[in-house]
Amino acid sequence: MSNQPKMGSFIVKLQLAGLIFVGSFIVSMVFGAADTSMHDLWLALSSDVITDQATIIREIRLPREVAAMVVGAALSVAGAIMQGLTRNPLADPGLLGLTAGANAALALTIALLPTANDFTITIACFIGAAIGALLVFSIGLLKKGGLSPFRIVLAGAAVHAFFFAIAEGIGLYFKVSKDVSMWTAGGVIGTTWSQLQMITPFILIGIFISLFLSKQLTLLSLNEEVAVGLGQKTTQIKSILFILIILLTGASVALVGNMTFIGLMIPHIVRGMVGTDYRFVLPMSAIIGAAFMLLADTLGRTINAPYETPVVAVVAVLGLPFFLFIVHKGGRAFS
Repeated sequence: MSNQPKMGSFIVKLQLAGLIFVGSFIVSMVFGAADTSMHDLWLALSSDVITDQATIIREIRLPREVAAMVVGAALSVAGAIMQGLTRNPLADPGLLGLTAGANAALALTIALLPTANDFTITIACFIGAAIGALLVFSIGLLKKGGLSPFRIVLAGAAVHAFFFAIAEGIGLYFKVSKDVSMWTAGGVIGTTWSQLQMITPFILIGIFISLFLSKQLTLLSLNEEVAVGLGQKTTQIKSILFILIILLTGASVALVGNMTFIGLMIPHIVRGMVGTDYRFVLPMSAIIGAAFMLLADTLGRTINAPYETPVVAVVAVLGLPFFLFIVHKGGRAFS
């Protein structure tokens, strides 16, 4: 009975988050360098009318905003899983080297397999993200004392710099810097429907499985001994959650390139809204993360129109102060 009021409150908050998400989507579709209206948006989405505005909405804005939605949701959920799994308030796929590893693998694939399709690039990003994660945790375990939050962040910074240098070196040596930078700049410009059809299912499957394991993740985030005592197969659950992090991160990098701080910010904000139960944290993170990316991309398109400000720069401007604030509060800012 005690859980019913919590669930009722969560449903109300989830509905409010849904309204924010819908509002963010409408704003992202209407505002931009080209003048469009709500009427243009309605016609473009509800009919086959062919106008300049409808073409812009259907073929340019809609695929890039769908990409923003799925990437925002994926990185937010991945960050929440990482923070719960490692009990590290500073965990983030970008800060811990996963996105940089995926970027390096992507650059290598473009250089060695110039005709590679979206599926091949996605698989390469999965492998790169896994290597980045393994390196970070291996470096973090070299010294006695376990995986402290700050040690993991320092290892992540080192691995991030290492893989970033590799990606740059590959671009220069193979003369594919322009192609690599188109991916690694961290933006949704130029996203195509074919890319979305290939990559989005990986993200949706990853989010769905993470929701299924949210109760187990809650126990792991509080006390692993209690989880073992309750009969959980913690090693198997950790392995599956680790694979989900790689799946969500690798797919995100394959779609839009390097993106940092989303997986750090959104879970902290969400825990301030719904508490520490991951049955509530994960779905809310997906919705709030999607809305955040929509607004960040809209800001990037409009702040200096008709020129674009990379969405990764917009996210970094917001994320870096948030990161420093979390560090100052010892990870307890919103949790």
